[in-house]
Formats: sequence, structure tokens, C-alpha cells
Amino acid sequence: MKKILVVDDSALMRRVMCDIIASDSRFSVEDRAKDGLEALELLKKKKYDVVVLDVNMPRMDGLHLLRELQKQGIKAKVLMASTYTTQGAQTTLEALELGAIDFIHKPDNVMECRDGSFSAKFLRLIWTVSESSLVEPEKESEKSLDTIKEVEKLVAKHGHINGSKIVAIASSTGGPRALQSVIPKLPGRLDAPVVLVQHMPAGFTKSLADRLNSLGDITVTEAQEGDVLEKGHAYIAKGGMHMNIVTERGRCHIHYSDEPTREGVKPCANYMYESLGNSPYDEVVCVVMTGMGCDGTEGITNLKKSKKTHVIAQEESTCAVYGMPRSAVQKGLSDQVVKLDAIAEEIIMNVGVN
Repeated sequence: MKKILVVDDSALMRRVMCDIIASDSRFSVEDRAKDGLEALELLKKKKYDVVVLDVNMPRMDGLHLLRELQKQGIKAKVLMASTYTTQGAQTTLEALELGAIDFIHKPDNVMECRDGSFSAKFLRLIWTVSESSLVEPEKESEKSLDTIKEVEKLVAKHGHINGSKIVAIASSTGGPRALQSVIPKLPGRLDAPVVLVQHMPAGFTKSLADRLNSLGDITVTEAQEGDVLEKGHAYIAKGGMHMNIVTERGRCHIHYSDEPTREGVKPCANYMYESLGNSPYDEVVCVVMTGMGCDGTEGITNLKKSKKTHVIAQEESTCAVYGMPRSAVQKGLSDQVVKLDAIAEEIIMNVGVN
């Protein structure tokens, strides 16, 4: 039975969340805390399978607690409870950078919390976080940056890589943090556009795009309807919509569709991959990164029927959740299985720079 710590300053919200957790025989609410300080003292003495952590609390808030855990070397698998506000999205991204595994929207009122759909998602995420791996963040070194620069020079020296290419990335649980080890390393001169599906709800993907855009040379934006794909530009699918790549007059652009969830997610990478089957690109470099489930596998399988592909899967020890990459590898789709810190290098080697 998984032991859970619930941290929230609202006694009513604590009770509701604890009731939901207690309804599942896989979990046991081991302790409760009303703020980060209480939680920190508990975490110094005991280990939990999951910590459900509120953001806004007196004395010590959720972000402060995450920083303290890092500072004191205390390891914990954290599921953040967040809000739908813009500020909430930015705070959630910061929490993920600080080591939280995933997040869930905490409804504004208790009645919504008792809704069956929230309870089901809440319990599913608790299980996913409990089964995840605590991956230490990559420490950027001068050596790794020099390696990327050397790869760029080497690729540029040997001239243009034959054929037009596009990079298509899929990620889920653990993705926002992992993407910081990939996207900012890609050069602004990358000889291909990048399209990316990260499983996130509406309102969060723009904050993710803005954050990634601030960290490197490549331009990163939340993809808008009608955006024409350009080389050296990464387009992140909007949360809550499925992103497709369509071609008109020889040019590829973004088109959103509003079909139901697929693989339980929206956006779903399968739509992105399948839509590239009708694109004019000679090859699609598919990158499948950390995440629960098997999104991407069916889409790449169908894409391979009409398009040349090169599939890079993230290696297990560097994944928070080895679900999506495992599925691609087990289906025999992967051409390479590489550690997180080598993904950007392999992308550059495959598509080149201009």
C-alpha cells in the first residue's frame, strides 16, 4: 500500500483529498500537514510514496518547501495541486523545475473536488507519481555545451544533409523538466522546424513555451492556428487541442482539431505524427520522451507506412516515467535509444544546421 502525505492549508480541502485517497485500496493517507514547515519536519523523519502539495500556504509555501528539500537533500515524489490562473501556470512550471513530478488542477470549490472525473484523475496521477523515478536534473557543464558546438561545426563542415526534414517530439510526465535539457541546446540555425506535443491542459503550454524560449537560441512559441512552419523554430501544441500539420501550396502549417481525447490525453501526439504522413518532408525525426502511457506509438507506426522516419527514444534511467519510450522500443520502432543529455546532439546530427 502506497503511503501518502497531504499538504494543504485548508482543513476542508485536506479532508476532501484524504477521503478521495482513502477510497482507493492502493493508498493510505499516512500524514497530513497544514503548511510547508509541518511537511518539512515530517519529511525529515519519514519517507512517503507521494507528497500531494498545495502551492499557496502560510509560513512556507509549496515552492519554498521544494527548494528546502533540494537544499537539504531530501528526496520526495511530489504531485502539485495547482490553479487555472496564468500565475498558477507559471508557478506550476517552476515547481516542475524544482523537482515536482506532475501536477493536478485543484478545483475552486469542494463540490468540484467530489466530482467523479476529478477523483479518477487525482487517483491516477497519484499512482503514476508513486511509480515514477526521481531523476536528478542534468547539470549543464561547459563540456556538454562544447560538445553541442562541436557537433554543429562538424555538421556544418560536411555540408547540407540530403532531403528536407522535420523534428516531431512527444513527451508527458516529467516532460517540462526534461525538455529543458533538449530544446535550449538546439541551435537557431537548425535545418528543420520542430513540432512538439507535451501533455498539458489549456493555459499551461504558453508558459512552457515562453520558458523554453528564454533558455536558448532556437525560437520557441505556443503554436497558433495557421502558423507556417519555419526552420530553427519550435512549435508547442496548445493544451486541450490536437495539433495537426497540414500542407497547402507546398507549405506546412498548424491546424488544430477538437476531437475527443485519444490515449486519454489532449493534445495527443498520435495526431501530430499521423498528420505528417501527408507532408512534403522527406524524413520525420521522431523523438519519444518521458511520459506515462503509449502516446506516439500508434502515430509513428502509421507514419512509417508513408514516410521515412528516424525514431529516437529516451533511455529508461533518464526518464521520470518510462512509458511512452518503452512502448516505442517494445514495438520495434526505435532507431536509437539515448540518454536525455544526448538527445539534442542526435537531433542536430540527423537534421543538420544551415
